[in-house]
Amino acid sequence: MAPVVADERRGQLLELVRVRGFASLPELAGQLAVSESTVRRDLEYLEDQGVARRTHGGVFYTGQSPEFPHFKDRQVAYEVAQLLAGRPLQVVTNSMPVANLFASRTDSDLVLIGGNVLKRSGITIGPYANAMLRDINVRRAVISVAAVNDRGFFNSNILQVETQRAMIAAADEVLVVADSTKFGHSSLAHLCPLAEIDRLIVDNEISEDWRSRIVAAGVALTIAGGTDNG
Repeated sequence: MAPVVADERRGQLLELVRVRGFASLPELAGQLAVSESTVRRDLEYLEDQGVARRTHGGVFYTGQSPEFPHFKDRQVAYEVAQLLAGRPLQVVTNSMPVANLFASRTDSDLVLIGGNVLKRSGITIGPYANAMLRDINVRRAVISVAAVNDRGFFNSNILQVETQRAMIAAADEVLVVADSTKFGHSSLAHLCPLAEIDRLIVDNEISEDWRSRIVAAGVALTIAGGTDNG
């Protein structure tokens, strides 16, 4: 029966990490009523399975993201949120997957923007969301996009773009997170010119030509896992 008990415990452990996004060893040991050494062994197993990643002080969830039909379009922004989980932050979001990541955490404050739900990606948009954002100021806004070209940044939904413009107006600093496959393309709704944002975060597959264009527009460029230009 021992393997069955271990499998059940690991399943419970993974669910705790999934809900929290990040969890500490003492947290997990207390929730499961086991020793921290048992938690470490289980986490080593889960890490080998590719669904968790241990780090200093705890563990991150790295399994499948919440299931929305087009959530993969927003995956990079969700991964940023996963990395931030566990820090003492005030989080303002219109993303239900991101809100779910922070909702059970006691080390952060969460404000969920209301509005019309774009069901395919689990975000709120529209006039109610925009009105709420007008009364908010944040230090940094992290925004995902569907396409980037010489005209700037694009997304596929006009109402979503209007809400993202309200986010830009509410922020002291605007960060766009995009993967390199988005460059050189356009989408339905134009969000803003390149120069309107402060920093672009992208993977290292971005071409040298696009690196130069971004820097020339006065945008600080961060290559994930690589260099930081500005």
